Amino acid sequence: MKRSLLFFLVFIFLLIALEVLSVYFIMPFPGSQLGLGESDSASTSLGRVELAYWLHRNIGWLRAVGWVLLIYPAFLVFTKPRPMWNRYVAAGLVLLYGVVFYEVNQEMMADQMFKQPINKRVVSMSENKIPLNKLVLGFTAMGQATAYPIQLIGYHHQVRDTVGGQPVMITYCTVCRTGRVFSPIIKGQPDEFRLVGMDHFNAMFEDKRTGSWWRQATGEAILGPLKGTSLSELAGQHMTLSEWAAQHPNTRVLQADSTFADEFDGMKNYERGLSKGKLTRRDSASWQPKSWVIGVEKAGFSKAYDWNKLVEKRTLSDVVGGEPILLTIAPDSVSFGAWSRRVGAQTLTFHYANRQLTDQETKSVWTWRGRCVAGPMRGKRLDAMPKAYQEFWHSWRSFHPDTERDDAD
Repeated sequence: MKRSLLFFLVFIFLLIALEVLSVYFIMPFPGSQLGLGESDSASTSLGRVELAYWLHRNIGWLRAVGWVLLIYPAFLVFTKPRPMWNRYVAAGLVLLYGVVFYEVNQEMMADQMFKQPINKRVVSMSENKIPLNKLVLGFTAMGQATAYPIQLIGYHHQVRDTVGGQPVMITYCTVCRTGRVFSPIIKGQPDEFRLVGMDHFNAMFEDKRTGSWWRQATGEAILGPLKGTSLSELAGQHMTLSEWAAQHPNTRVLQADSTFADEFDGMKNYERGLSKGKLTRRDSASWQPKSWVIGVEKAGFSKAYDWNKLVEKRTLSDVVGGEPILLTIAPDSVSFGAWSRRVGAQTLTFHYANRQLTDQETKSVWTWRGRCVAGPMRGKRLDAMPKAYQEFWHSWRSFHPDTERDDAD
C-alpha cells in the first residue's frame, strides 16, 4: 500500500471516529451509558461524559487539524493516475465521512430529536382536551396551578412556562422516569437550556450562557464553568389530571402541539409502563433496574420504596432524615402522595384498613391527599414532602448512591 493512501486512511478514519465519539458517550448507544448496574454511581464515574464534553468544546479545531493533515495525502491519492481503485476507496471514505458528519450533527443532535413546543398552549379546564386519566406533573405558585401531561413533556424533555409570575423549567426524562421542576434563574439571571444528550441514562441540558452541562435528575451542573452549581428545584407532584383538577379546579393544562402528533402518539403507553422500548418500559417485578420506586429525600438522607408494595399496602410509614413520613396512593393506583406525619407538636401513627386511613392517636379519618375529613382533627392537613418522586430504581440508585432501601415486610 502506498504511503499516501495509508496516511489518507489513517486521517479520514480519525475524522470519522472524532464525529462518532462526540455523540457516543452522551447518547444511548450499546455500551455508552453507565447506570443500570448495581455499582454504577453517577458521583464516581464521570470519565466518559468528561471526554464527550471536551470533544464538544474542542471539536472545531480538532476537525480543522484533521483536515489539514488529510489534504496532502488526499491530493496525492486523487492526482496519481494509477491505481484507480485508490481513488474509488478514497472517494467512498470521503462520502462516508459526509454521511457520518450529517447524521451526527443533524439527526443525532438531542435537541433536534426532541424539540420544544412550537405552538405552546396552556388552557383552563373548560378548554382542556387532555384525557382526565392521563398522568401529569403538576406545579403551583402564588395560587396558580398548572398541569403538564407526561405524554407531552416526556417527548419535549423540557417546557418553559411562567406560573404565578414565576418562570419555571418543567423537565422530564423518560429513560429515568424523572420529572423535575426548576427555576431557570442562575446567579440572578434567567438562562436558556437545550437538550444536549444523556449521562447515566439521564437527560442532560446545556445552558446558553456558559455551555455548562446539567443533569436533569438533580439540577446540578457537572461540567463546565458552572460545575457544582445547582438549579433551584421547585416542588412538583405526579398524579392523574383527574386527581390534580380535583385539588386545583382552576388549574391550567398544557395542550398537545399538533406539530408533534406522531411523537406524542408514540408516548401514549409510556406513563403506564407499557412502552415498546426496553429503556422506557417498566419491569413489573420489584427492585429491578426498570422497576418503579418512590424515592424520598430529607436533610441529606434518601430512601427508596417499592411501588408494588405501596400499591399492595396502600400506605407506608417510615422515618427519613429524622422526619416521620407517610406514603399514600390514590384509589386509581397511579397518583401518590408523600407527607410528614407531624401535625403541630404531635407525630401521628397511621393505619389503613377497610379502605379507610385513620390515625391511632385520635382515630381521625384522612384521605390519601393528606386531609383529615372526620374526627378530632377534621380540617387539618399533612404537610407534603417536597422531594418525593416516582422513578426507575436504576435512576434513583445512580443519583443517590448512599440511599437506603425499604425492605421491611
